[in-house]
Amino acid sequence: MRKQLIEQTALNVAQQVRAVEDSIEAALIELAELQNRMIRARSVAGVGIATGHDALEQIVVSLQGLISARGGMAHCHAALRTAKQQVPGLRTVSFGDGQDCPPLPQVATLKVVA
Repeated sequence: MRKQLIEQTALNVAQQVRAVEDSIEAALIELAELQNRMIRARSVAGVGIATGHDALEQIVVSLQGLISARGGMAHCHAALRTAKQQVPGLRTVSFGDGQDCPPLPQVATLKVVA
C-alpha cells in the first residue's frame, strides 16, 4: 500500500512537471505571436518605428523571463530524476512513454513533393 502511494505521488509530481513545462512553452508561443502581430500592426498602420517600441521592449523582457523559467524547469526536471534514486521503491520506476526524460529531439526527413 505504501509503495503504491509513493508511486502515485511520484506520478502526480511527474504529470505536474510536464504540465508546467507545456504551459511555459505555450506562453512562449503566445508571446511570440503577440510580438509578430504588434510588428505587423505597426507596419500596416504605416506609423513610425518608434510607435509601440516601449511595448515591444516589454514583450522582450517577458520572453526573456519565460526562457529563464523554461531553463529552470529543465533543471528541476533533471534534479527530480536524480532525486528519484533516493526514494525507496522509485529507483527503477519511470512514468510516461519510456523515452529519455526529457525526450530526445526527433529528426524528420523532409521531401519536396509536387
